[in-house]
Amino acid sequence: MTDLTSLTLAEARDRLKSRAVSSLEISKAHLEAIERAKMLNAFVAMTADKALEMAEASDVRLARGEGGPLEGLPIGVKDLYATRGVHTQACSHILNDFKPPYESTVTANLWRDGAVMLGKLNMDEFAMGSSNETSCYGPVASPWAPPNWSRDRARAALSSGKRGLLTPGGSSGGSASAVAARLCLAATASDTGGSIRQPAAFTGIVGIKPTYGRCSRYGMVAFASSLDQAGPLARTVRDAAIMLRSMAGPDARDSTCSPAPVPDYEAAVGRSVKGMKIGVPKEYRLEGMNSEIEALWTRGAEWLRAAGASVVEVSLPHTPYALPAYYIVAPAEASSNLARYDGVRYGLREPAADIVELYEKTRAKGFGAEVRRRLMIGTYVLSAGYYDAYYVRAQKIRTLIKRDFERAFADGVDAILTPATPSAAFGIGEKGSENPVEMYLNDVFTVTVNMAGLPGLVAPAGLSSEGLPLGLQLIGRPFDEETLFALGETIEQAAGRTTLPEPWWE
Repeated sequence: MTDLTSLTLAEARDRLKSRAVSSLEISKAHLEAIERAKMLNAFVAMTADKALEMAEASDVRLARGEGGPLEGLPIGVKDLYATRGVHTQACSHILNDFKPPYESTVTANLWRDGAVMLGKLNMDEFAMGSSNETSCYGPVASPWAPPNWSRDRARAALSSGKRGLLTPGGSSGGSASAVAARLCLAATASDTGGSIRQPAAFTGIVGIKPTYGRCSRYGMVAFASSLDQAGPLARTVRDAAIMLRSMAGPDARDSTCSPAPVPDYEAAVGRSVKGMKIGVPKEYRLEGMNSEIEALWTRGAEWLRAAGASVVEVSLPHTPYALPAYYIVAPAEASSNLARYDGVRYGLREPAADIVELYEKTRAKGFGAEVRRRLMIGTYVLSAGYYDAYYVRAQKIRTLIKRDFERAFADGVDAILTPATPSAAFGIGEKGSENPVEMYLNDVFTVTVNMAGLPGLVAPAGLSSEGLPLGLQLIGRPFDEETLFALGETIEQAAGRTTLPEPWWE
């Protein structure tokens, strides 16, 4: 019998519909896989009883010939999404024991369509990080072992703090690790500056950050409100399209959410890309660029040409300013959003003699070092005397970045092809401990998409010389995710599906 955890989301959906397998069987198989993979630290809260209950209900609906697009399919949920009565902590001590009395719109949409919740997934604290090392639950390990490491050496590292093992990326590291390790069929994630796309590239899976406003932010723990966007991580382009169709949609509770109807994204998978015009931005060719990444980029352009698309050079002249502008705008918005965590209404509350001491002690103990760093930066750039010099100027640069993309698309470009990351996955503990800017540079190819509010998809495109996954990024016009799915599937077919090595962590 086929290992049920090896099925893609689409394959599992088709088997459930044909009654070749039950949701209860698939859900139990994934719950057992999660138990065997505890050392990866991908899940921070299991909802096994709830999963089995949801699976049984799905089987009843399926037996009647009923059910939604995701009926009976077990998925994981990033700890950023509010789930009614279930652990929701954004992997921060300051939200200790918080179980919301409401459901996020994205997860409510998934349950409406029949998905089964396996549990909550690890992440960088408040989504601030690029390696899933800032979580209060500790780092997540990638299911990809470092080059030339034996099974025994990798397992020994797992049991001794994970140092030296590979990061799955961040902030959606738990989601990426769980999907790549086949612990769930797909997972929700979020992207503020690359937190869906970088983990997808590092773990050899597919991730899409949709257009800003395509998915509701209601019930997502806020980091930077003008940049945050929900999206899926999945093992194939088709699976990502299926997930996004359920996650997206209008929501009156989020004023920034688009009222436009959601297309059938899956119908775009396999669509011809003949005649499309693909832009390659010259500003993304960085000085000292990794030769493997540059070769992969060239190969990706050749694959699209072979499929009938034309490839042209485009210019996005304000790209060099995107990263510094992002690290002003995002911390500024975080400073405002995280002011609500004060120890008064919910979460951690430190004993204190007065209200000022309560705030100081609770926030000092509740927030980790990276969150405190970004809050300090954000408070500084919003303060009197610096607001115009930093924040206003960064917002002006953001407008110029958006205009760069608008000009490229106005010239007839259907999508833009770029690298996803500057390198393959790096080791846990390798970056950022003494120089956080080194970690921030991992977002160099992804932050422009968030600053301009555009959709971006990352598909696996091959392996490095050391056998680690590498991805390519496609950037599209606003609300044109369908073109990205068509192009992404073309790259996926040309590159071949990335195959994870044997599960050394079990």
